[in-house]
Formats: sequence, C-alpha cells, structure tokens
Amino acid sequence: MPETLHPRLALFDPDERAVSALPVCDHYCGVEARMRKSLELQGELGPVFDVTLDNEDGAPVGGEVEHAQMIAEMLGSSANRFGRVGVRLLPVDHPCFTEVAAIVLAASQPPAYLMIPKPRGLADLQRAGKLVVDAGGAMVPLHALVETHGALAEVQAMAAHPRIESLSFGLMDFVSAHRGAIPQSAMGVTGQFEHPLVVRAKLEIAAACHAHGKVPSHCVVTEFRNFEALAQAAQRAARQLGYTRMWSIHPAQVKIIVEAFAPTTAEVDLAIEIIDAAERAQWAPIRHRMLGEDRLHDRASYRYFWQVLERAHRTSSATGAQLPAEVRERWFG
Repeated sequence: MPETLHPRLALFDPDERAVSALPVCDHYCGVEARMRKSLELQGELGPVFDVTLDNEDGAPVGGEVEHAQMIAEMLGSSANRFGRVGVRLLPVDHPCFTEVAAIVLAASQPPAYLMIPKPRGLADLQRAGKLVVDAGGAMVPLHALVETHGALAEVQAMAAHPRIESLSFGLMDFVSAHRGAIPQSAMGVTGQFEHPLVVRAKLEIAAACHAHGKVPSHCVVTEFRNFEALAQAAQRAARQLGYTRMWSIHPAQVKIIVEAFAPTTAEVDLAIEIIDAAERAQWAPIRHRMLGEDRLHDRASYRYFWQVLERAHRTSSATGAQLPAEVRERWFG
C-alpha cells in the first residue's frame, strides 16, 4: 500500500497550500500602556491573536515619527515572543509615510505585516507597496483597509495584489464616506448587519478575499463592554458572512472573538472522524453514517473538514479546547 499523504498535500494544490492561515483575531492598540498590556496578553494566551501597533489613529498628531520609534522598540523587545506583531502605517499620501515605514522596518525584529490604511484604490496600494519595498520591506506582507468608495470598487484587484495577505473592512470610515446617507446606527453592533450598503460591502470584501486566497478580516464592535453582542457579531461574521478574522479594540474582546471563530466540539469530532476515515481510504470517496443515514464524502468535503481541524488548532490555546494529543501529533506535529 502506498504511503499516506498528509492532508494538506493530498487535498490542496500548491497555490492553495500557500494561503496564509492567520490568527482569527487582530487586536489593535495605539497607546503605549495598552500596547504593552496587549503584548503581555499575547504572551499568556499564545499566538492565537495578532497584535497590531497603531501608528495612524494611535499616534499623536505631529508625533508620528516618535510614535514609530516607540513601536520599533516594542517590535524588538522580548515581549514580542511569537513574531506576530504588525504595524498600521499612515495613509500613503501622509508626508511621514516613508519615514515611519523605514523606522518600523529597521526594528531588530521586523513586523509580521504592515497595514495600509485608507487606500483609495489599487493605485494607492501599489504606491504604498513600492515605498515599503524601497524602505527595506520587500519580504513583509501587506494588509489593507477597505474603507473608501474607490477601494470597494477595486476590491477584486486589491485582493489579487501579490503582496496582500489580508483585507479588512473599515466600518466607521466607510459609513462616514456616505456623507450622512447611511445613519450612525449602522456603525453599531446591530445596524452594521442590517444596513444593505454596509452588508454589501462586507460581502464583496469577503468574496474577493476568498477568490484570491487572501484572509478577510471583519470590522470592529465599538460597544466593547457588551460581550454578548460582541459574541453574536463575531459568530455572524464567521458563520454568515464568510470572515475568518476579526478586529479587537479592547483586550477583553480578544478571547470572545477567538471562541466565536473556533469550531464547536461536535464539529471537531465529526471532522476527525471524516479525515481519519478518508486517510485510511487513501483519500478515495467514503460512506459515513450520520444521524441515521449514510452520506458520501470525497475530496471536496475532505477539504472542508480539514480546514475545520486547522481552525481548531489555531484557536485551541485560547479557548482551552485542545485537539486530542494523538490528533495534534499525527497531523500538526
């Protein structure tokens, strides 16, 4: 009998294998004390969430360069244990963009990614990418915010950009860009899932990312102390809108988001059963009995169930729902 291939080799072509499996939560912080607290939390929970140090909205006006120097120090510090700390830069037309990019890229440990805010379309993204390369960041992945009309109109082209790893939805700037035509309630935890223009934008971003193998990242929930509403929003983003990552703006949001994006125990148990049987069948079709009836599974469904296990692996240290030891050793060792 031929040697059994690992699921990723058996089920995915080389391009699909190269798709980034980013942590499901992206935590933003801009004030020094909150930056340090966020790095401490990441040290406790593990790299199940990214920390993005904010040099745009988090920096004092006129103090962007000094703020970048502080960020560079944090990037190179022992608190950056896992190398999963990114930086949000300034908009590309800001006079300090190049200087700030050069400072953070010169840190002793480079950022995991650079977030480009407020691009007005593909041209701004291409310009920012070139400036980042010129500043020494040719190997650093780019993330970008879709928060303008131009960016949404060109979201497919932006998702296809070879340097882009993830696109995020900038809810509040997007709503404001409509000059009052979208009510303020659409920035809230309920309205953002109800207003047609906002929902359309979210769906177009998610679809573009999946079409080009990139990670769609859902917007913030500003009601950061309403944990029940946050959990519901995260579940809707993951289960209804196709997002595989979400922003956090308060440390208390992180674990709730990670838990919402994690598969349930029942989903994990079923995925283990299916992938185990598929592997034993050398990835040929199988018959699996579920809820009293037989169901056919082949490589199309195997890919789905394998991705459930990958998501469980990425979220397990924060949720406490560990995969069985033999599963971790067998497929994630």
